[in-house]
Amino acid sequence: MPHLVPAGVVFVILGGILIYAFVRISSLTEDVSLITTELASTTAALSQNTSHLAQNITDLRTQTTGLSDTLSSTQDNIATVNTKVGGVLQTVGSISGTVGTLQKLSQIDPELLKKYSKVYFMNENYVPARLVSIPKEYLYTETVPEHFLADAWPFLRKLADAAKADGITLYVSSAFRSFGEQQSLKSSYTVVYGAGTANSFSADQGYSEHQLGTTVDFITTGLGGKLDGFDGTATYSWLLANAHRFGFVLSYPKDNSYYIYEPWHWRFVGTKLAAYLHDNKLNFYDLDQRAIDDYLINIFD
Repeated sequence: MPHLVPAGVVFVILGGILIYAFVRISSLTEDVSLITTELASTTAALSQNTSHLAQNITDLRTQTTGLSDTLSSTQDNIATVNTKVGGVLQTVGSISGTVGTLQKLSQIDPELLKKYSKVYFMNENYVPARLVSIPKEYLYTETVPEHFLADAWPFLRKLADAAKADGITLYVSSAFRSFGEQQSLKSSYTVVYGAGTANSFSADQGYSEHQLGTTVDFITTGLGGKLDGFDGTATYSWLLANAHRFGFVLSYPKDNSYYIYEPWHWRFVGTKLAAYLHDNKLNFYDLDQRAIDDYLINIFD
């Protein structure tokens, strides 16, 4: 027969279970209430933080926009400054170039490209700044010294050497003449030929290109030491084709308005001007003096 639990014991056990359940539920309810309260507090704080973050983002965007505007303005200012600096540098460069040009011109005798021959006058005191003796191997008469402008001599030497390399016989017959030498020469011509005839082929003192020290009379063999007939020689033909490469031009070609045709008389004017005259089939005396003066700065280049 089964052993029966007394009813009192059962009631005690059920009562204990109910009390434990009640206590447990009350504890859980309190925990839920506490969690709910904490969650509400956390949600409020999170909401507040979110609001602050949104405001901070808005402020940051505003600041970024301002910074962008400032940066754009700064870039514009930098561009403006660069433009101004570029302009200043260009101006400085232009001024520097002008100063360099003026300095270079100050070291070049302004008389060297003047049109003499009854146009410009050199007084008796004019002598080129520096003359050098032409070596004897380039002279037709070795016993009579001849001189040439030092800065122009390298061009004359190269011309003579180039002619020799091409099998051309070319010598210097006459180069620099002082005011006094030209005066004596002109006086002797006047006595021999008369004033009218002498004026047609010989310059008065002060008007001769020879006084510049940049002009030579060339001569070759086979003419008996004379200049007449020079234009019929291979030497003259070579000069017509090549002299400009070394800066020399024929001063008095046929039908010029100054003196008789002198195929032997060549003047150094610089390679740039000589090339321009040769290429355009022009005579030195055909140009306006102002146009000629533009080549002075390059006369020894």
